[in-house]
Amino acid sequence: MSDRLEPGDKAPAFDLPDDTGKTVSLSDFTGRKVIVYFYPAAMTPGCTTQACDFSDSLEALRRDGYEVVGISKDSPAKLATFRERDNLTIPLLSDEDLSVHRAYGAFGEKKLYGKTVEGVLRSTFVVDEQGDVTHALYNVKATGHVAKLRRDLGLTA
Repeated sequence: MSDRLEPGDKAPAFDLPDDTGKTVSLSDFTGRKVIVYFYPAAMTPGCTTQACDFSDSLEALRRDGYEVVGISKDSPAKLATFRERDNLTIPLLSDEDLSVHRAYGAFGEKKLYGKTVEGVLRSTFVVDEQGDVTHALYNVKATGHVAKLRRDLGLTA
């Protein structure tokens, strides 16, 4: 299992393809705050709920100074289908080899239906303008996560 990040850690750099094949890097957000969230699989109920919630909240988050990117192990083609099917407005990045998941501690052991398995840990990280982690949240719930995150960040509804 990868080590977990803590507030104050430098956010691991990444260069990942989005659903259009364009490379998106953490450094693209230098000087801005960004919410980086990891989810298990596109087009599953919980991941759809979470992605739609972030998309629906994107303009308000931007007004409060935050960008958002979602990262999964899905291929760019599957992410493109996900974006189109659910009218998603957030960037969706593909980490098929799980290297970025591991760097953020978002892949490891978890309980699934009473069994211990290895898989993606639904996780969210808030990275400040200098690239430092201010919030590292592991095993988050898909439903209501954005509202809880906004409260944690001291943002109004």
